Amino acid sequence: YARETQHEKIIRGISIGIALINFGQEENADPVIDEMRADRDPIIRYGAQYALALAYCGTGSNKAVRILLHTAVSDVSDDVRMAAVLALAFILYKTPERVPQLVKLLLESFNPHVRYASCMAVGIAMSGTSNAESIALLEPMLSDMTDFVRQGALIGTAMIYMQQADTANGKKVKIFRDKLASIVGDKHQSTLTKMGAILSTGILDAGGRNCSIELGSKNGFTKMSSAVGLALWLQHWYWFPMMNMLSLALTPTFTIALNKDFKYPKQFEIQCNSKPSIFAYPKKLEEKKEEKKKRVETVTLSTTAKSKARLARKRAKEGTDTDDGGMAPMDEDVKEDKTKADKSIGMDVDEGDEGANLEEKKPKKKREIEPTTYRLSNPCRITKAQASVCTFDLTQRYCPIFSDKTPSGIIIVTDVKPGEEEDLGTVKPPSIESEDEAEAPEPFEWTPPEFRESENENTISNSESASNE
Repeated sequence: YARETQHEKIIRGISIGIALINFGQEENADPVIDEMRADRDPIIRYGAQYALALAYCGTGSNKAVRILLHTAVSDVSDDVRMAAVLALAFILYKTPERVPQLVKLLLESFNPHVRYASCMAVGIAMSGTSNAESIALLEPMLSDMTDFVRQGALIGTAMIYMQQADTANGKKVKIFRDKLASIVGDKHQSTLTKMGAILSTGILDAGGRNCSIELGSKNGFTKMSSAVGLALWLQHWYWFPMMNMLSLALTPTFTIALNKDFKYPKQFEIQCNSKPSIFAYPKKLEEKKEEKKKRVETVTLSTTAKSKARLARKRAKEGTDTDDGGMAPMDEDVKEDKTKADKSIGMDVDEGDEGANLEEKKPKKKREIEPTTYRLSNPCRITKAQASVCTFDLTQRYCPIFSDKTPSGIIIVTDVKPGEEEDLGTVKPPSIESEDEAEAPEPFEWTPPEFRESENENTISNSESASNE
């Protein structure tokens, strides 16, 4: 049917549908993939790249990688080349460091679609790692001449910086956040670049900064929901409602210890052997408060005092023709003005000295030494990178059943002192019947528009025949 119809969206939908059907099929999907790759229609060839990506997802198949790289540099369609590069991230997600190496030369391609796909592939493969080499590859793309390449570079960088503290990678995360905010507010930026900045802001803070993009489970199995969600999300290039599919690829990075009754003991803690700032949440945005303008008092300068004294002297000279008694008071006035001027000058100097002394007296704030270890309460967030530096404290009351595993996800613990009083918390299950849920609509009969038109025509013809009779 895809070869018969002329509707582009239907052909694309069928091609992606065939790709989804072949998820995890590996060699069994080769006949279908080969047939799609040999088709003259570029949209069907586009679907073949996603079929290859989903069929060999996480396998690291050299055959699949070879086919994709050949397509990325030889196909005549930009969309097919873009899909081929993106498919590399799906196949090699278990060995993510290989993706930047393969894509390094493609980032310098003259084709902007290939450059865009390379940025996205690096972002998907290295998501949540804060890998410095990957960031260095994407940095030049942030100032690319093509707007959608800049969009891909922003989204790819945001994926790599997911769940990273502001201090990570030489405080580049904070600089990147500020850059995103400036792009969103810049009216000179193109719409595609702004859209990339807005999406990147959401990806950085996905799930309240408690989620990351994971194609594989904790035990090493490929998660179908994540792979399918990510493949569908990438279709937002053609149909923007597909942006919501990214939520399927997000995995919560939580850690919760439960007892035999599936209640979490609040006294259970996990030891983290690193500084708190390395895995801390980024600071919340603060609104800039408007500073109230203070009223400044006018200061009398020494020049004004001198001018007043000069005027007083002139008046004194003019008053020499009067009696001698009037002379003395004028002299006194002049002297008083002079003394006032001297005092004002002296006061200015004294105030300056006092200000300097106050500044000297202010004690310098001592920088607190950050601890090298800290403890995480139950439940808590433990990121993928953080799990490698976390350990169980086996001296506490609650001990995990498998103490040799990394502390992440759901941990079942046993109580060493069962007789003592416990401080437990209950996990609230999501309610099936929500109060905010809308009521079901009343029963109604729906007639398709084409049947309505036919019914109207029949009624008109019947009325005409009746009138003729």
